[in-house]
Amino acid sequence: MNSETKIQNSKFKIQNSNEKNLTWLKIIAVTFTLLGAGLFAYFIYSVGLSEILEGIGKIGFGGFLLLQLIYFFRITARAAAWKLSVYEPYKLDLRDTVPAVIIGLIPLGILISGTSKAVAVKKRVPLVVGFSSVATENLFYSLVTGLFVCLGAFAFLRNFELPQGWIWTIDTLVAIIFLLIFIGVLMVVRQWHWVSATCEYFYEKGFARRFLESGRLQVRLFENFIYGFYRQYPRRFAPIIFLQIFFHSLGILEVWFILSRISLVSVNIYSAFLLESISRVITIVFKLIPFLVGVDEAGAQFVTETLALGVGVGVTLAIIRKGRILFWTAIGLILIVKRELSFSEFTKTEYEIHEAKIE
Repeated sequence: MNSETKIQNSKFKIQNSNEKNLTWLKIIAVTFTLLGAGLFAYFIYSVGLSEILEGIGKIGFGGFLLLQLIYFFRITARAAAWKLSVYEPYKLDLRDTVPAVIIGLIPLGILISGTSKAVAVKKRVPLVVGFSSVATENLFYSLVTGLFVCLGAFAFLRNFELPQGWIWTIDTLVAIIFLLIFIGVLMVVRQWHWVSATCEYFYEKGFARRFLESGRLQVRLFENFIYGFYRQYPRRFAPIIFLQIFFHSLGILEVWFILSRISLVSVNIYSAFLLESISRVITIVFKLIPFLVGVDEAGAQFVTETLALGVGVGVTLAIIRKGRILFWTAIGLILIVKRELSFSEFTKTEYEIHEAKIE
């Protein structure tokens, strides 16, 4: 079998594997979305539609515009961090990354949404370069988010009496996050290829060979991109981390502003910090659910009840934040049309990236 035939066979296997993975993800996403929709309806019923509408009315048109401005600054922070994550000689400007980040807000799925940003800038940089820079920025985001979540969980445990089951669950999550952060930082500093080596080991032993046929090569390439970035651009680390901290700080400000308008109880930054940290956890765990329908309301209501901020405040808060994300999702759809992109391009991204690597 010549090399060209092997490449074609490899492409066919990758495409077939990707289609099966996407099918399973769609089934899981639809199941969780239906459960989330049921949960959402329950909270609307339990709180009361009139109370929720009253809370939304307290924000007002001017308040809604302010929320959009705050969120635009959050988008810009992620876009600037992504801009710094691009390898030379390639380059992206904010006018490239800001629209791409907005497009990435559209709930296309856990895999597709993560790579839609790379598709949005593929006319400016090669697809593999766009994808690797997105992955690099996501790594920094995950690091800061992990620390942010741990601080929120620690503060929550220190200041409130919770059921033993909740305490055990939160302690376990915090320990896992700290362990993963420590291992991740150590791997980057030491340049350890543990993940790709593990994938290679399982592949040689015959485990999940169809998936690892392409997956082990992608993992190795991803490791090389991350380690290479650390060696070449150590001075970019501090600015990127600062931008990620700025992103989360604006999230706290957003929550504080909403609560200060809708809650009858005096609200401080500490309460907003706890709510935003819980929101980050929900975003990570329930990424498959579009707009976090139902689960976001459940998490916010749990925290606001614990903080005694008022009945239904958490649900109203989550719905208002959904309103601002729906606004930016609409902007993202407009950008897709304007750039003459299609949703089929997003679903083919992973295959195209691997195809580029093979060739």
